[in-house]
Amino acid sequence: MNTLLSSWHPRLVALAASAFGDDGAHDTNHLHRVWRNATQLMDDYPEADALVVLAACYLHDLVNLPKNHPERHLASRQAALLASRQLAALGFPSNRLAAVAHAIESHSFSAGITPETIEAKIVQDADRLDALGAVGLARMFYTAGRMGCALAHADDPMALHRELDDKMYSLDHIEVKLATLPAKMQTEAGRRIGQARLAELASFRDSFIAEWAASPATP
Repeated sequence: MNTLLSSWHPRLVALAASAFGDDGAHDTNHLHRVWRNATQLMDDYPEADALVVLAACYLHDLVNLPKNHPERHLASRQAALLASRQLAALGFPSNRLAAVAHAIESHSFSAGITPETIEAKIVQDADRLDALGAVGLARMFYTAGRMGCALAHADDPMALHRELDDKMYSLDHIEVKLATLPAKMQTEAGRRIGQARLAELASFRDSFIAEWAASPATP
């Protein structure tokens, strides 16, 4: 299997790179991190098909629509269809194509598709882990900047007297979405790692709020 993975890895990287746009939060390094996360999770699931996981990790963003795009929820299905066609053209094992497609289609948060296989569960967790921790924090602000969001609400960054709105304020995204991820992980290892990374985000948020000035300092 290691030989098979080594053979397909560069081809999958090249295939993924051919579809990249200008989104620095979904680049080659993101794919490498997702695969690295997946290898950690697979330590607990030796029965998982590593080639299926590898292919889905590198091709899950083959179609990547902006988070505020009206068809964002369809992107993973489009990516799964495109990946199936391109993998078939490269001679990828045909008996694994459906499993790769399911893992890609179900990885997406916005698609709301439940992963049914251990490979799909691992890929979903591995991708979501990259939204947490230090890198996840950087990706959050980067994406919010591309969408024109403010860093935080000027007067109420903790949303004590308003509704949370992560389309307007980047910091709100921690509570709106990221804080919910560890409990939604499909694997025990994913929940454990996710909770540790979420604690890093919570610590940052506390420090951020402590420094955030709601009004000018008194002269």
